[in-house]
Amino acid sequence: MADSLQQQRHIPSVLDDSAPFQLRGASLTLLTLKLVAPDDPQFFPGLAAMLGQAPGFYRNAPIVLDLSPLVRARPIDLAAFCVRLRGLGLLPVGFQGATVEWEQAAEAAGLSAFPAGRATDQASVRPRGAPLAKPAAARVVSQPVRSGQQIYAPQGDLIVTAPVSPGAELLADGHIHVYGKLRGRALAGMGGDATARIFCKALHADLVSIAGIYLVSEQIDQKFTGKAVQIRLDGEKLVVEALG
Repeated sequence: MADSLQQQRHIPSVLDDSAPFQLRGASLTLLTLKLVAPDDPQFFPGLAAMLGQAPGFYRNAPIVLDLSPLVRARPIDLAAFCVRLRGLGLLPVGFQGATVEWEQAAEAAGLSAFPAGRATDQASVRPRGAPLAKPAAARVVSQPVRSGQQIYAPQGDLIVTAPVSPGAELLADGHIHVYGKLRGRALAGMGGDATARIFCKALHADLVSIAGIYLVSEQIDQKFTGKAVQIRLDGEKLVVEALG
């Protein structure tokens, strides 16, 4: 009995700073790969060509497989499929939108289940493109956003009046305004609002995204580097435009 009590006393708490580990929740941004026709002969050649446009960004990038378009299709060998993805430098880590059969195939391939996205965590999900019904007050950040920091403005705009460092991440359900150098990542319209925009005084971002549609730095015309720009969504394509 005494030994049992002694063992219990040594069980570390997740809040114990003296413990050799800490277990915490984290909000991470992952790329998703929507599998519309994974057995198409042009799937991997086309994917390789797209990844080749920004090899530095996609190298060893963790991705989640979106299986929602395949609800009526028979599961494929996802283990072999993931081997081919790794051959292109991608790291498949999970899946979403799966039926029971696809879920079994994905778990057999060593993938973990992921939720559909930030929008599905809200009490009511807006259709893609629908603006916020009651915009919240904008979140204003006046301090430099350092590498590794993630700042999120839920149900509203994010305004940053200081520089954003490489490795930092800005997220907003509404617009993003940066009155300084924008490095790192900026993701507007996180809740599906396709009318959201990104504005910055000097564009140096690694990635920009609106409502899930994104561009990496290698895909942005170099004439916009260091310039004041706005970024908006036109259909399924991001458009970068000079300001002033």
